[in-house]
Amino acid sequence: MNHECDVLVIGGSLVGMSTALLLAHQGVRATVVEHHRGTAIHPRAAQITQRTMEILRSVGIEQIVREKSGEQFVQDGAIMAVDTLNGRELTHFIANLNEGIRDVSPCERVFISQSLLEPLLRERAEELGADLRFATDVISFTQDQSGVTATLRHRDSGEEAVVRAPWMVAADGAHSRTRDRLGIAMHGHGTFSRSITIYFRADVTGLLRGRNLSVIYVNNPTLRGFFRFEKPFDRGFLAINALGDPAHPITDVATGLTEERARELVGIALGSDAVPITIENMMPWNASAEVATRFRSGRVFLAGDSAHAMPPNGGFGGNTGVQDAHNLAWKLAMVLQGTAGSPLLDTYDVERRSVSSLTVEQAYTRYVLRVDPSLPRDDMAAPLDDASIELGPIYRSAAVLDDRDDDLPVVDPRDPGGRPGTRAPHLAVELHGAPASILDVFARGFVLLAGPAGQAWCDAAGRVAEDLDVPFVAHRVAADGSLVDRAQSFPKTFGTGDEGAVVVRPDGVVAWRSAASSANPRTDLEQNMHRVLFR
Repeated sequence: MNHECDVLVIGGSLVGMSTALLLAHQGVRATVVEHHRGTAIHPRAAQITQRTMEILRSVGIEQIVREKSGEQFVQDGAIMAVDTLNGRELTHFIANLNEGIRDVSPCERVFISQSLLEPLLRERAEELGADLRFATDVISFTQDQSGVTATLRHRDSGEEAVVRAPWMVAADGAHSRTRDRLGIAMHGHGTFSRSITIYFRADVTGLLRGRNLSVIYVNNPTLRGFFRFEKPFDRGFLAINALGDPAHPITDVATGLTEERARELVGIALGSDAVPITIENMMPWNASAEVATRFRSGRVFLAGDSAHAMPPNGGFGGNTGVQDAHNLAWKLAMVLQGTAGSPLLDTYDVERRSVSSLTVEQAYTRYVLRVDPSLPRDDMAAPLDDASIELGPIYRSAAVLDDRDDDLPVVDPRDPGGRPGTRAPHLAVELHGAPASILDVFARGFVLLAGPAGQAWCDAAGRVAEDLDVPFVAHRVAADGSLVDRAQSFPKTFGTGDEGAVVVRPDGVVAWRSAASSANPRTDLEQNMHRVLFR
């Protein structure tokens, strides 16, 4: 073998790079193989949700992402629809990107292009020890009972190498060759537009008229799509999904599109022929809504667009992929380190496929309502609010100890409750005397949080950590101590009462909860940790 690693990651774009970073943060040796010669070069704008920003916060790069976002885009803009940029305003979908959600997370939504974000992920991943190999293709791979063997070839030198890893993650995009080789099908609404993104230069300052707009949907008899503009408003892109009669649209926009016609369409969307337009690039893509029938095949896992494809409406696509990586990284780490049994990895498919299906359907609903009303609505999901989609999904698996039997898809992050299977809610606290979020105590291991009168749970957690040799820390959340809750709202926010406790997984998801004290907390806690860790 030329090379051995813990996890081989196929694809080094947003999701693959995030996978490498999150694995490295867990102490896992990851090797990333990427076809392109570097990180993204096209300024594809990405809306980063609060949940994804929380993940970036956990690996130490939230602040730099915020700074780069502020350099590139005006913050807290509106998401709205117009007939043209220079014409009528039709409706506001979101008046302010962060309005009404700042109290549910220590992080805010931002926009940043992948061409700026991916280098930040790369730098941090390499700092933590990830092995990144660009201009490299996977020629073939095989798997057996103990691992995956892949043959790699460098695009320039032609040099080949063989890599052996216990596990492999395929983050190689919507046209994933890995998924095809594994014979995993996609199902859902299929492809409903052959869309185009036109990157252009044009000074639109006057057309914006001082409005703070993050995403601008254009809906007129000629075209339907959306704009994004960067500071200082002299460049941007127009994504077009449909042309012509809204009742009977032309949905193959990309085929045969010339630069001259692209310039004409941008001018129509701007609503002015007085602004010079220079076309820089055109990128075709398929608008589709599909989910893989399974996210795992043996020792290979799918993540990101290889596992799910969705239209960009709502900005959920890349975020869903990053959250795939977040769910999988700690599970791979604990199995590799012998802390957890291998059945823990089965919960990745169960948890992420369910949440991904929900998110894909919500993105499709937004596409129908905002872009193409000609599409059928008989199988369209009722729209949920964005914050619930981003922060409220409920995991149901053997790694979540919850007795409730319901089909509730999400919880309201404004009234979360600390239910097992949900993201642990944000709570403003003081950590060792400094202002913080309670989310800041979640990182590499399990965390027990006990109410003000729950010290017995904390004592038990220390002993269980030794007995099971598992990374496990405990905090009593009260008006005094190392984790201070001045508002004394922890018991209600997490549903523990004063004497209960919750156990939170490394991905910030509540694994188990007790709303009361226990006669034998050590036994109760150890039994439940055995279940969560499949030991």
